[in-house]
Amino acid sequence: MKTARPRLSPFVALTLLTLAGCDGEQSAFAGLGPVSSRITLLTWIMFIAAALITVFICLLLFVAIAGPADWRRKLTQVKTVVLGGIVFPVVTLSALLIYGFSILRVGENLVQAENALRISVVGERWWWRVSYRHDDGHTTEAANEIRIPTGRPVEIELSTADVIHSFWLPAYAGKVDMIPGRINRLHFSADKPGIVRGQCAEYCGGAHALMAFYAVAMPPDDYDAWLAREKADAKPARGHAGEQLFLTSGCGGCHTVRGTRADGKEGPDLTHVGGRLSIGAGILPNTPESFGRWISRHQQLKPENLMLPYDFFTESELQALSAYLKSLE
Repeated sequence: MKTARPRLSPFVALTLLTLAGCDGEQSAFAGLGPVSSRITLLTWIMFIAAALITVFICLLLFVAIAGPADWRRKLTQVKTVVLGGIVFPVVTLSALLIYGFSILRVGENLVQAENALRISVVGERWWWRVSYRHDDGHTTEAANEIRIPTGRPVEIELSTADVIHSFWLPAYAGKVDMIPGRINRLHFSADKPGIVRGQCAEYCGGAHALMAFYAVAMPPDDYDAWLAREKADAKPARGHAGEQLFLTSGCGGCHTVRGTRADGKEGPDLTHVGGRLSIGAGILPNTPESFGRWISRHQQLKPENLMLPYDFFTESELQALSAYLKSLE
């Protein structure tokens, strides 16, 4: 005799699926900094309050339908309607609004410190242009990844080169829109080292769902050493076949590799692309095989992206070009 397998109800299955999305490197409940910790607390307050209010409303509905006549009469009184329908919502929503403003103040107070790190992020279709500002006024450009030191206030200046995007890094802060013609700012700090993931949270066309990025929080000494390497030009390839392919195939018309004659500005800066965690704005791991897949099949991997087709390389040329890009660390 077969025993019946237990089956999950659709509600339970949906709940488990939703909770599964609250874990991992892009969790909205991570709370890895003072700003995100307060946002997480506010979120739980709203969830719990919403659940309690829902239960209370259901009880009132039950009383209004099947309760004693005395209780039903009380529910129709003007005093009950004013207190429950006007006073309670106004007080509750005002308290949430004030608490929300206090969260914004936490971020603003952080960046008033003298040692605040300032990074510029520009939303492009469909990737992120990242620039680190140095004390001497110069900048270093990267793409699709931000690195920050732990324990230091961070200000990210957010703008867009085309349509509306939205920068969302839930482990450290809230969501801020990137609006044409405006510059918005996001303030936060990281409590401990780690790797988390962010995402464009405003629909921006074709490849919107594949417009992600990584944020790497590092101990201050490690961050300083990394930034010194990032500021430097790419190491000479010494006649690498892949470099010759890169330069003669027109890649340098859209991409920059500092230290070579490739100085294009349309696409991501590739000076140190081999040292990043991903390629294609968070969609592929950083491996030679991934570079080959991206170059030859990028429209299949990320439909409607604006990179030109490069499907004419032979297998050996593709391997050489991939090895060159991976060597740019």
